[in-house]
Amino acid sequence: MLERLTRDLRSGTRDGLIRAARQAYALALGVLAVPGVVLGVILLLSAPPQTPGPAVAGLLLLGVGLAAVALYLAHQAARRADLPARQAALTAAIQAATAPGVLLLLGCALLGQPLAVAAFWALALGTYALVWRQLPGWVRDPEPQDERLPSS
Repeated sequence: MLERLTRDLRSGTRDGLIRAARQAYALALGVLAVPGVVLGVILLLSAPPQTPGPAVAGLLLLGVGLAAVALYLAHQAARRADLPARQAALTAAIQAATAPGVLLLLGCALLGQPLAVAAFWALALGTYALVWRQLPGWVRDPEPQDERLPSS
């Protein structure tokens, strides 16, 4: 997977950069999700008390707010003119993964409550799809030859 990401990153085309950004986005979300699910299962096995409905609603609002802030910051990173197109695209993609990631992780903390998990994970999936669709708009045309990435 990393080889394909590197190849797309070095392709010198906008399409290659879009593919690389999407791959980095998925990989970054996976890095967040795997430990979250493991910790959620451990927490579930420890039989924690049920979180009251108002607290779950508060967590949901907090998660949506944090996801919105993450998306805003990722979009700002993509627009940074002082960064080469490749770096801006990868930075934005990795930062954007925190938007669905925070919702996924909050859902993992509530694995003992199926309705809460469903709500958080549905929002995480929707946020993931939203960013996936927006990523191409965040990617600029790459500079002719970026010397920061050796072609070997």
